[in-house]
Amino acid sequence: MIKKISITLIIMLFLISCSSNKETKDTVSINSSPEILYIEAMAIFKNNDFEGALIKFKEIESKYPLSNEAVQSQIMSGFIDYLSMEYESAIFKYNRVIQKYPSHKNIDYVFYIKAMCYFEQISHEELDSNNNMKALENFEQVILRFPESDYAKDSKLKIILVKENIAAKHMDVGRFYMKNDKYIAAMNRFKIVIEEFAQTKFTPEALFRLVEIYYKLGMIEEANKTAAVIAYNYPDSKWYQYSYNILGIEKNNDETQNLFNKVKKLIKNKKQNGKESE
Repeated sequence: MIKKISITLIIMLFLISCSSNKETKDTVSINSSPEILYIEAMAIFKNNDFEGALIKFKEIESKYPLSNEAVQSQIMSGFIDYLSMEYESAIFKYNRVIQKYPSHKNIDYVFYIKAMCYFEQISHEELDSNNNMKALENFEQVILRFPESDYAKDSKLKIILVKENIAAKHMDVGRFYMKNDKYIAAMNRFKIVIEEFAQTKFTPEALFRLVEIYYKLGMIEEANKTAAVIAYNYPDSKWYQYSYNILGIEKNNDETQNLFNKVKKLIKNKKQNGKESE
């Protein structure tokens, strides 16, 4: 389960950037009515009167649709929906902003909060597959489009969490298939984890599950090769020992023993070379 992570500091940075340049003006001309309304709307919002703020933001959109304040009002309207956990409404509003104002100065923020709307709906690895994928897609858009943005760094952290969640889902389904002797279906799930989510914590277990399946199917050569991958990349993991127990000790297989010995030598040489290069 991925818990909701606070983004208060990022939010406050955005709010300050949106409002500070307006509040510091000594005088406001008669023609700057959208600015006055926006300052009023933000004051209402900061008093946690979200309903009143929404009314004021909608008034700005209605009266001054071509103003910058109208765009900011749409963004804030979506943000209020996000805070109220009205995620679908927030996503709808942000999609509209993205389509109409793709070059807006705060468009990176729009992409980021849209991604957060999906992220915060992820509740368990067995559920919310669509939210997982949509969150991943939108966080990647933030990084791709706005690599220097304040939101890119946090998006990278969120992507790690989302990928862990997706990998957990595939592992859970794969284990279910194994228990029901549906080995091919299970293999497909474990291979997805290995090939698409190799940086997650589930990779060594996914490799071990393949060793188990290959062994049960009598595909000893494939089991040996997969176990060797575990031995080389995760020599200190329990999954290495489990693989060794299946192929090395239980059957006293000379070929397997020789393979593991070769891998151990490679690991030893790798560590020695690493120390020499330091």
